[in-house]
Amino acid sequence: MAKGATVWFTGLPSSGKSTIAHRVEKILREKGRKVEVFDGDVIRKNLCSDLGFSKEDRDTNIKRIAFVCKLMTRNDVVAIAAAISPYRETRDYARNEIGKDFLEVYVRAPLSVCKERDVKGMYKKALNGEIKGFTGVDDPYEEPLNPELILHTDKESIEDSVQRVINELENRGYLQ
Repeated sequence: MAKGATVWFTGLPSSGKSTIAHRVEKILREKGRKVEVFDGDVIRKNLCSDLGFSKEDRDTNIKRIAFVCKLMTRNDVVAIAAAISPYRETRDYARNEIGKDFLEVYVRAPLSVCKERDVKGMYKKALNGEIKGFTGVDDPYEEPLNPELILHTDKESIEDSVQRVINELENRGYLQ
């Protein structure tokens, strides 16, 4: 039986994290793997509805996701986190909590592309001052320094990005 892993997608809002995560999930299920996706928006609504968007609350949100991913990983599930996770320190916390079975995937897209893709209109609201502390507008996004993968979603297709993640999991022995 293949061991568990955490695939941690990080990137600006509308960079493609959730889309890629759910397509990876589908392929892993087809391959017979146990897999769970922890989508940032869904987690915010259910597991972390008590939190706001201060730095402290964002850190708590990521630490909760990391805790659940750690439990899944040690039980041979592929846990997929798709959360902005804007701060390096809390991503490093997640990596340290989960250990060697943590794969950070930076879903990289320029801010201009993310704004174009924004179906919820969040960037527009943030730029108009209707939302404060929005990542990429008036709150920072700290790019990963050494992620296991960088997906350039402005230059490669969703299918290519998904395949790169699957290949990385195969190369690391998570899809036997």
